[in-house]
Amino acid sequence: MAEDSPKRRKANFNEAETEVLIEQVLKHEQLLFAAGPGRASAGQKRKVWELIRHKVNPVAACPRDVEDLKKRWRDLKRRDRSKLCRLSQGCGPPAPPALGLLLAPEELPPARRQRR
Repeated sequence: MAEDSPKRRKANFNEAETEVLIEQVLKHEQLLFAAGPGRASAGQKRKVWELIRHKVNPVAACPRDVEDLKKRWRDLKRRDRSKLCRLSQGCGPPAPPALGLLLAPEELPPARRQRR
């Protein structure tokens, strides 16, 4: 009886992968995340995510699929928003200068909106 090898997790995203992902998603965010009658179809979004995957994989530590990229994007947004929440409540360490990179201006606290 052959033993199945345990499933190994992929390597963490490196800085270059994350930068390319952020750059590409922000470049195409209107198409990917727009709501309302003018929004893109699921097929169009799938093509954009494939394009992003082709841009990220040359700098990736291991091959990434679209689901990996979507999960990383969700995690980046969630992490950035939790930092913003701590900042606006006045607790926690001071915010890094790039905080708000992924946030819309209306999501930033008033003090941060002016510096942007």
